[in-house]
Amino acid sequence: MLDYNVNYWRKWISIGIGFSQSANSNHYSSGGGSSSIALNGDFDYKTEYNKAPFDYVGELRLQYGSSKNKDQGSRKTVDRIFLDNKLATQLSKYWFFFGSLTFESQFDKGYIYNNNNGPSLLISRFMAPGYLTESVGFEFKPSRFLDVRFGTGTARQTFLIDTTLYKNNPANYNVKRGKKFRNDLAFQLVATFVKDIAKNMNLNTRYALFIPYEKHISFITHRVDATLVAQVNRLVKVSVGGTFVYDKSINGKPQGTEGMALGIAYRFPN
Repeated sequence: MLDYNVNYWRKWISIGIGFSQSANSNHYSSGGGSSSIALNGDFDYKTEYNKAPFDYVGELRLQYGSSKNKDQGSRKTVDRIFLDNKLATQLSKYWFFFGSLTFESQFDKGYIYNNNNGPSLLISRFMAPGYLTESVGFEFKPSRFLDVRFGTGTARQTFLIDTTLYKNNPANYNVKRGKKFRNDLAFQLVATFVKDIAKNMNLNTRYALFIPYEKHISFITHRVDATLVAQVNRLVKVSVGGTFVYDKSINGKPQGTEGMALGIAYRFPN
């Protein structure tokens, strides 16, 4: 008889700081640019419990970045609070029944900046908006690096603690003017792909589709987050990341952001 303990928990913590910089002399006219500096931080904590037939995954991701151009104030480049918890029970080899709870918001105020040196317009801040999403449904998980959730029963609460934001954002995050809260029932699909695609190179992608049951089809929202990280050595990394969002309650047009940075990162356990 063998006497040993089995640990069904796995945990990871990843901490990264990215930096980018450019400089031009006062008489440099070839590119017509200006000097700038940008700094961003990324904290990712993930835990997993796997003991058949139960599976639990929890993740907390905090991101914040800011840039400063010559003759301009600081402007944030990335700002996200993301907390996701999912508990599932196995139905067959690749299928699970799951329940999840997700929270999303941001740390700092967000503005629309006037390029003609006019006043900046406040459009967001912490919990304005903030999202809390509860979902139950079925999960397809054919491998450790790919899973797809079909949230047939999903409810999302939108919080808007600042009731004056409609003045600068008429869509008002789909919350009625003067109100601080809205609840939506919907179908949600979430697909994640996290894999080392080459030696010292990791791709992390997440796609979220949200279809409200009681709204017009134009209010279907899409969000894609993707990050490609190349680990140069134990501490130095190069990362390329981007986000695509289409959400009519924020803006009637597709929105996107991308960035590349060189920085230091540490993950433990390695």
